[in-house]
Amino acid sequence: MPITTPVDLLAHLSELAISSVTTEHPPVHTVEEAKATHDQIAGCHCKNLFLKDAKGQLWLVVCPYDRVVDLKTLHRRIGAARLSFGKPELLDEVLGVRPGSVTPFALVNDTAHRVKVVLDRAMMAQDRLNYHPLVNTATTTISAADLRRFLAACGQSVAEVDLETPEIAGA
Repeated sequence: MPITTPVDLLAHLSELAISSVTTEHPPVHTVEEAKATHDQIAGCHCKNLFLKDAKGQLWLVVCPYDRVVDLKTLHRRIGAARLSFGKPELLDEVLGVRPGSVTPFALVNDTAHRVKVVLDRAMMAQDRLNYHPLVNTATTTISAADLRRFLAACGQSVAEVDLETPEIAGA
């Protein structure tokens, strides 16, 4: 049964003995709008890119909100075919969330493991990470270690990739 509400998600985190703090706030639909919450919520604020490559493989790339991600070169870095953003209908079908609420927590609903997960290495070195709890009206803070545990409990294999270092031309 899919986990579709923040209450269900937080109960699932509790069952996994994962510590979290959730802060409610007005809806935020973009990274720019979310900046208004940064002063009230400590930790690394993140963005989540739901992508589909030219071969049909789905990807969730998670990185700090201010990381510049060039889709024209990202595919080489993560071993994908050319990338584009996944359609909202596909996002809802696979992860059970809407645009503006994309989050690694939604991977709990990817029981068929259709999505490959890429986490920014620098982000995972932070003490506290912030993600939406399936809706864009709250932010849930967890540790990087607990994010790894959550994804493992979901059966997700994860690649931690350096998305910060510029790619060398021709590499």
